[in-house]
Amino acid sequence: MTVAQTLLDSPAGLKWKTIGLRHHHGVCLPLFSLHSQTSGGIGEYLDLIPMIRWCKTIGMDVIQLLPLNDTGQEPGPYNAISSVALNPIHLSLHALPFFEKVPSAEEKLAHLRQWNTSYRVNYSLIRDWKASFLWSYYQAVFSDFSQSNDYQTFLKNNRWVEPYGLFKALKESQGWRSWEEWPAALKNPSPAGYEALMQEYLPVIQFHSFLQYFCYQQFLEVRAVAEKEGVLLKGDVPILIARDSADVWYEPSNFLLEMTAGAPPDTYSDVGQNWGSPIYNWDALKKKNYQWWKDRLGVAGSFYQLYRIDHVVGFYRIWTIPSGSSPQKGAFLPADQALWIPHGEEIMKMMLESSPMLPIGEDLGVVPKEVRKSLAQLGICGTKVMRWERRWETDKGFIPVGEYSPISMTTVSTHDSDTLQEWWKHSPKEAKEFADYKKWPYEPFLSKEHHQEILRDSHHSGSLFHINLLQEYLALFPELISKNLNDERINIPGKVLATNWTYRFKPSVEEITQHTALQEVIKALIA
Repeated sequence: MTVAQTLLDSPAGLKWKTIGLRHHHGVCLPLFSLHSQTSGGIGEYLDLIPMIRWCKTIGMDVIQLLPLNDTGQEPGPYNAISSVALNPIHLSLHALPFFEKVPSAEEKLAHLRQWNTSYRVNYSLIRDWKASFLWSYYQAVFSDFSQSNDYQTFLKNNRWVEPYGLFKALKESQGWRSWEEWPAALKNPSPAGYEALMQEYLPVIQFHSFLQYFCYQQFLEVRAVAEKEGVLLKGDVPILIARDSADVWYEPSNFLLEMTAGAPPDTYSDVGQNWGSPIYNWDALKKKNYQWWKDRLGVAGSFYQLYRIDHVVGFYRIWTIPSGSSPQKGAFLPADQALWIPHGEEIMKMMLESSPMLPIGEDLGVVPKEVRKSLAQLGICGTKVMRWERRWETDKGFIPVGEYSPISMTTVSTHDSDTLQEWWKHSPKEAKEFADYKKWPYEPFLSKEHHQEILRDSHHSGSLFHINLLQEYLALFPELISKNLNDERINIPGKVLATNWTYRFKPSVEEITQHTALQEVIKALIA
């Protein structure tokens, strides 16, 4: 049986038929890293439209995004306060209807735009300025929209908006303390108490609901342009949700709050990792027909045709740590290894059946062979980071890209890793081994010629998907990246750093899309 027939006959078969059984090439870009002539200090939803058209011009048909959920006061996209609400910091203010009704609107936006050229994204400043502007906007135009059919339909079809709005209103009233530190009447309100809070905080709840309406409208506009241009949008659905989130506060029975997720000690960490997020109560979720997950995927499916399943092995088995304990004292859940595959496959099949999106699994690190086999049988791609694709159990040589399984996505780096040039600089032993494998003379700095060859290989692997970080292509032109290679990294996991998630592309959207030489190089890499 051919690979094509195997995929079409798999549980993900209809999704493959829709996406197309062919090679797909794309670029991964964090929205917060973009800046344009119209954006206000941070990448905005409508900044994606020129990037979509640029992708079509250069022969790419996928744009991969990091999670875009509301993260509250924090920048990290994998620690959201809602599994479904979008982050209003990315609203394109200039495109809001009746924008001009805000007093001194143009002057306020001009002030925000001065931060487009800052070296890194200043979240607190941008968030506060935008929040102030949006409150003025809400006061000026809410009455014009509140009874419109579109707005009322949005509220009716998105029941999560109300508890999310109340949660955020309470967070603000409590100085952003964790909900577990709130007074009992707020932490665990009775039905009557909940209704009383809804009335008490109604204007603020309406404000947050109103912002979500426009976030959705702008993202749906982006989706419509992507469909017209034949470019697929790939979202990112983190496996976990922040403990201090609307989801956990509103439906705590869906979670095992006495446990946190993490990773056991391994070659990367002698003590293991504790991520702080609660474990799912899969028994409770199953009794509710997995409705929480179905709702979450339903919202994501409004925007994306593809999505990255973060830490996909965690759906089969996840390292659980008793609250207050060290990661070494954790254990896998389910505890019985014989249950890992049936447990994971039940969840994966539910996710496949609940959404038209095609998932691509993030299966990096220590993953049992049985899990990768299961994913392939389900028609779910894994991820191949070229520098880590080696025959670890034998001679440790690099696996030729032509031998990669078609049921996979090839990339040269991730948002959590060094970029290609950083890796070459920081890991000289591995770089020399890679140079020997390629039969190149080893040099301490990755040349443009060899950088291009690695990128070309990534686009001609056996995988059906080929997606790289945008800065990997920008790096072919020194003027388009920072002189300090470390500044091109997005995140360093396990460390609380002011630089994490603040990365900004040096060139603007306009400079990227109008850079003829960059376009021609990328076209040649894909051809």
